[in-house]
Amino acid sequence: MPTADNSSEMESSEMKVAVQQCQKLLAHAWMVRTFVKHSPEAEDFPELMILPRTVFDVSRSLESRKDDPSAYFRQLKKKLHRLQGAAAEFAEHAPVASTHLNFQQAVISFNACVEGLEEHCRQIFPS
Repeated sequence: MPTADNSSEMESSEMKVAVQQCQKLLAHAWMVRTFVKHSPEAEDFPELMILPRTVFDVSRSLESRKDDPSAYFRQLKKKLHRLQGAAAEFAEHAPVASTHLNFQQAVISFNACVEGLEEHCRQIFPS
């Protein structure tokens, strides 16, 4: 896969496919966001609201760059730590808010989204 350091390959079809794959992962994150935002538990546990706010912020900032893979992945790299933090906080607070299977699955789903985005960043920005 091309890297961010190789600008001649940044507009390659591989990079565009990677953006599409990330957009799919963010669509899953958006559904978790919607579930949490509209859950009655969110009223009693405002700690849960970091996830909806973070997913909204990251999704909107990346959406405006989806036609420029280089800019998209630079922005994703900048925002990834916020998603990781939201995932950690959600995993901590969700079981306190509810032991319902929906919340358990939401934690798993959101973690999978973040892990997928991390993997794309590792491929684009190898250490």
